[in-house]
Amino acid sequence: MKPILFFVTLILATLCIAGFTSEKIVDGNKSGYNAPLFLQGFTETMRKPSRVTLQYILPQRALSNLAGWLANSERPWLKNYLIRYFLNRFTVDMSEAIVANPYDYPSFNAFFTRQLKPERRPIVQGATQIASPADGFISQIGSIQEDTLLQAKGFHFTLVDLLGGSEKRAAPFKNGAFATIYLAPKDYHRVHMPFTGKLRESIFIPGKLFSVDPQTTTGIPNLFARNERLVCIFDTSEGPMAVIMVGAMLVGSMETVWHAKTQSTEMIRESYAGSLQLSRGAEMGYFKMGSTVIILFGKDKATWAETLHPDSSVRMGEEIGTLSHP
Repeated sequence: MKPILFFVTLILATLCIAGFTSEKIVDGNKSGYNAPLFLQGFTETMRKPSRVTLQYILPQRALSNLAGWLANSERPWLKNYLIRYFLNRFTVDMSEAIVANPYDYPSFNAFFTRQLKPERRPIVQGATQIASPADGFISQIGSIQEDTLLQAKGFHFTLVDLLGGSEKRAAPFKNGAFATIYLAPKDYHRVHMPFTGKLRESIFIPGKLFSVDPQTTTGIPNLFARNERLVCIFDTSEGPMAVIMVGAMLVGSMETVWHAKTQSTEMIRESYAGSLQLSRGAEMGYFKMGSTVIILFGKDKATWAETLHPDSSVRMGEEIGTLSHP
């Protein structure tokens, strides 16, 4: 048991570095939590820029694999300890979950990716409304300037880099619209369809596993185009739509309902040619630990809700914008 306790402590310390223990107030709600007493001094130190710098030298993959192993463990004492630790530091409304008792889940990951009662996340019904694909808050939202998206003040990245280096894949989204949604650890971690579409292709792109918390997005250039990610391209009645699931430090893995391959050191492209259609609000997949979702639409296709801005809180299924008919 002692080696496991050591690894648990190591992961908790890494959580501090990865940004899971800092508090961020979003529309009056905390999206982070305070570190336990024995790690608070370490956390205060890591809130300085050195916390971002340290991520360059951490063994990101090894720590993420270890976190995944711990989170998947079905040892009752371990999974209950992790769940209790989480609940003590986050406000989680378990009444929303289909399985309301947190200790009834067989592992921490099962608890973390818990399914919600459908009535707790109603899906918008208008013909052209865009639904939020996830719970979280808006990191950035707006227009794509030619090929360039805004990551944070002073930081940008390109469509070509984000979508795996393909000019052809990026072309339909030039001068289009994008929204980046950060899923804090407390949030519901399943990802749903923003709009009805047929899956054309998915591309798994291996990469780094930097944290994607707000402090890191303002400190590491080209972050979303460097991290491991899964690009999903859909054809909709209003043109192409991309949904990108971005991995991060301590994210055990990303899963999709169509079982896309997401474990490789090489880029993997899988073609579906429209054989799978998913309706707006249908589940696409989920993250095992927190991360980020980016959605893309083509030029003159999407108009974002005027009430949304960076730091706006969103819930899966609610309207975040509308699509324009050709």
